[in-house]
Amino acid sequence: MERYPAIADHGVVGDLQTAALISSEGVVDWFAAPRFDSPSVFAALLDHDRGGHFRFAPEDRGSTCKQLYYPDTAVLVTRFMSPDGVGEVFDCMPPDRTGTPSDRHVLIRGARAVRGTVRFVLECRPRFDYARAAHTCDLRDGTATFRAPGSTAHLQSTFPLHRDGADVRGAVTLHSGQRAAAVLTVDASPNAPAPPPLTLDAVVERFWEVVEFWQRWVRTSRYRGRWPGVVHRSAITLKLLTYAPTGAPVAAATMGLPEQVGGERNWDYRYTWVRDGSLSVRALLDLGFVEEAAQFTRWLGDRLQPPEGDFGEPLQIMYRVDGDPDLPEEVLSHLEGYRGSAPVRVGNAATDQLQLDIYGEALYALSEGREIAMRAGYHGWKNLARTLDWLADSWDRPDEGIWETRGGRQNFTFSRMMSWVAFDRGLRLAAAYSRPANTVGWTAARDAILEQVMQRGWDPRQKALVQHYDGAVLDAALLLLPRVGFLAPETESWLSTLDAIERTLVSDSLVYRYDPLASPDGLRGSEGTFSMCTFLYVDALARAGRLRQARYAFEKMQTYANHVGLFAEEIGPSGEQLGNFPQAFTHLSLIMAATTLDDALDRQRDDTSGWDGPHGRLSP
Repeated sequence: MERYPAIADHGVVGDLQTAALISSEGVVDWFAAPRFDSPSVFAALLDHDRGGHFRFAPEDRGSTCKQLYYPDTAVLVTRFMSPDGVGEVFDCMPPDRTGTPSDRHVLIRGARAVRGTVRFVLECRPRFDYARAAHTCDLRDGTATFRAPGSTAHLQSTFPLHRDGADVRGAVTLHSGQRAAAVLTVDASPNAPAPPPLTLDAVVERFWEVVEFWQRWVRTSRYRGRWPGVVHRSAITLKLLTYAPTGAPVAAATMGLPEQVGGERNWDYRYTWVRDGSLSVRALLDLGFVEEAAQFTRWLGDRLQPPEGDFGEPLQIMYRVDGDPDLPEEVLSHLEGYRGSAPVRVGNAATDQLQLDIYGEALYALSEGREIAMRAGYHGWKNLARTLDWLADSWDRPDEGIWETRGGRQNFTFSRMMSWVAFDRGLRLAAAYSRPANTVGWTAARDAILEQVMQRGWDPRQKALVQHYDGAVLDAALLLLPRVGFLAPETESWLSTLDAIERTLVSDSLVYRYDPLASPDGLRGSEGTFSMCTFLYVDALARAGRLRQARYAFEKMQTYANHVGLFAEEIGPSGEQLGNFPQAFTHLSLIMAATTLDDALDRQRDDTSGWDGPHGRLSP
């Protein structure tokens, strides 16, 4: 399976409606259009032979490759170095500035010889509809037009192209300072007209427009902490994963990438989870990106509007980016999966699960941006209050939990804890803005949850809160507990829980979600450490005053980022990145950890007299 690049061996570009993954060898091996959750055009990551790819790189495959982002942008630069010359390919997608869904999306690929002579070759082999749809190719006037049912792609270049069956190839030799370009325009219409003629001057102009868009956006950040590079890369990644017309962020740009190579934990993450979206809002608010938070708040408010006569559960756990709740799961059996990791799933059956924690994350995000929350007005508040009334009658139920286990419902401690957060923040909002509310019922539910969790979720032998009431397994999701205020970070019960998590789930600063062998989740195989949990661990350590340990864990985690600062979902036993890529959960938790750690270090005394023991715990 050496044909497959490492998951981490990619950068990502996007236009705020969809995204493409490009390997450090200059190959586009994942791209779906016209939206993140649309069928793929290129999917070599899921099947090297059948999936389709778009290569634009030096003919000499022995070149040394280096990939980087143009500073503070989502413009990807791939550099190829050989004895004969140094060449570069830049990739970008002009970002959506209209907020209107578009059927047409443009991937710009520019090449340049920096030094010496470089011969670039191009191979464009689209495979529409997850490689299920045949296509035709028409080559005329320097433009290759690929047509498939429901989709058209136009490939233009500044050098000659040649047909290769239903695909195209081309080559161009560049000497120092010379440039070439290839532009792929994908349109959902089968009869889409060709774009205007391609010129190098127009390509260069669009490149600088994309650079200026991203750099202007980053300049609005209020982050002034110790790690601006990694924090702003994470912010750009969250922005890239957000569907601009609705403000809904997807969990990742990809589908089907495995949590264990050869295993079955291969999910479609191109949808908007209420949990992930809400926490993304919180992270972006920390950095001062208010408009992004406001837009998602509107999207979430629309989901809370009940259909006429509907008195069921207010929210699904996830939706499509346009709010469509229909996400049927199917297996693409014709694809072999990344390095043979089958099944490849499209859609997500977990949408029907009950996960009661999502109401807590939603209220947590809304309460941190109170002015944003109140933009919904009276009717928006009434929908929110109706949701909390429903939760007051429903919180004491088993559910599938944050990790979407498929092994049966449990009384998950984290679900109870976040339900407590929902009532706590709802009560605060009602008081702050004098809104009508069932304060008696919400207060009773909030207090009952706290009592129940501390009685039934507490394991006296481990001196720790556990994953669910009927077991002794620990759960890294509980690392959010001090951040949301369920327990103060200095209390004995929380510190002993943190110690138990360290003993059981932490491996050289990396953190597992839980032990699937001790707590069966209905799936075969194992998984790596969960990168979001590692950053939540940093956050919890910092809040507990264990600053040396927190900073060590945070900075060590940066060494597991890929070459352009991106993270997938998990870190495998050999340090490899696993799961869908890049993952919003990881990048939002990085921002949360960085801002918490910055604040804690800023408050630290100038001397070390308060340090206590190997963990670097500050004395009170």
